[in-house]
Amino acid sequence: MAPISKHDEYDFLVIGGGSGGLGAARRAASRYGQKVAIVEKSGRLGGTCVNVGCVPKKICWNAASIAETIHDAAGYGFHLEQKTPFDWNSFKHKRDAYIKRLNGIYERNLDKDDVEYISAHASFVSRNEVFLSAIDGTGESKTIRAKKILIATGGYPLVPKTVPGAELGITSDGFFDLEMLPKRVALVGAGYIAVELAGIFNALGSETHLFIRGETVLRKFDPMIQEVLTNHYEKIGIRIHRGSREFNKIERTGSGSLLIHVDANEQQLEVDTLLWAIGRVPLIEGLGLEKVGVETDSLGMVKVDEYQNTKVDNIYALGDVCGKVELTPVAIAAGRKLAERLFGPQEFSTRKLDYENIPSVVFAHPEIGAIGMTEPEARAKYGDAAVKIYKTSFVAMYYAMLETKGPTSYKLVCVGPEERVVGLHIIGLGSAEMLQGFGVAMKMGATKADFDNCVAIHPTSAEELVTMV
Repeated sequence: MAPISKHDEYDFLVIGGGSGGLGAARRAASRYGQKVAIVEKSGRLGGTCVNVGCVPKKICWNAASIAETIHDAAGYGFHLEQKTPFDWNSFKHKRDAYIKRLNGIYERNLDKDDVEYISAHASFVSRNEVFLSAIDGTGESKTIRAKKILIATGGYPLVPKTVPGAELGITSDGFFDLEMLPKRVALVGAGYIAVELAGIFNALGSETHLFIRGETVLRKFDPMIQEVLTNHYEKIGIRIHRGSREFNKIERTGSGSLLIHVDANEQQLEVDTLLWAIGRVPLIEGLGLEKVGVETDSLGMVKVDEYQNTKVDNIYALGDVCGKVELTPVAIAAGRKLAERLFGPQEFSTRKLDYENIPSVVFAHPEIGAIGMTEPEARAKYGDAAVKIYKTSFVAMYYAMLETKGPTSYKLVCVGPEERVVGLHIIGLGSAEMLQGFGVAMKMGATKADFDNCVAIHPTSAEELVTMV
């Protein structure tokens, strides 16, 4: 059998071939000349984002947005006749081929940067030793050593254990395996994954049900975002089931559909697909963290300090496995900063990622952008007297020719006499692309006066953010 790895010892060993691990491994090898290996057990590089997350999700969002544009076309004088329904199956396989090409690009980039890619299971033997076991039986198992080891294994979506028949549903991972677009779908969850997938299903023509525990979706976002999106989703036909706790059971019918017994009162809903989007947990099973004393919290997240250090010297962790800010660019940035601190020049010895004011977007329908504090968070920290809110709601010009109008609402959260902008929340067309530039401004400490002093670009929706009074 072929050897499972080229060497027995490395300067830097990364466990996990997702965004954070790749960022750290490539930076350590290409810029600082370290002997680096990265271990990934799935057989596919890129992690959640590339394989079952951001990238294929955005492709699906694009398809859904095109469906919406086709629907809107008549308002602009285009009378289109769609002779055949949307071909989900061919779209799915074309999307999968694109992802497979990306996997290959990632592997070639590792080779170019002289990072060894090891396809194997990894588990700790000691603080500097990892046991590698072959996935497919084509390589020999062995123990390798490393001076420094990074845990970047990511996470995976939950399926409830207390609901009979819960295994009949799928998760966001399974969404990308669907060969056919379901006619009727139920999603459980109020977070960004549930919201994004519900928007995609609805735009592409599925009867879409969304079960949420509270009254609004996206409960970690600013109340304005919660209310505007929840109301709009109902307006465009998504059936939102509020106050949902735990299903009584799920059964497979004779026709192959799923019968959801919603509660003890025997309220029932028949759907073709049930999708759980109730949270994610760290992928740490089988790593042997307990053998070396790496600590985890009550949710299984690996405990790290602000420099990504675990309690064990020369063992580090970052990305979703730590659960701090579960976003792909955050993991990449943290990985690069860590490599610079560990292997760069002395002046880089205190480098770390600043986790404040990280912009994020939700590819809902319409898009959402957020950075900084929500209004309740700012009031709790600074007090009501120190907080001033600027907000506006309007109809974007795109909808001028359409009967059905989409929402656009913006909010600035400012504090102190200088009115420093500590929160920016936007929902409406173009929000995702718009947020990046405003994110730079907020990282630089922009005030409301700085926003006011920027000349507006007209006619755009973004101009409303620099003209609010």
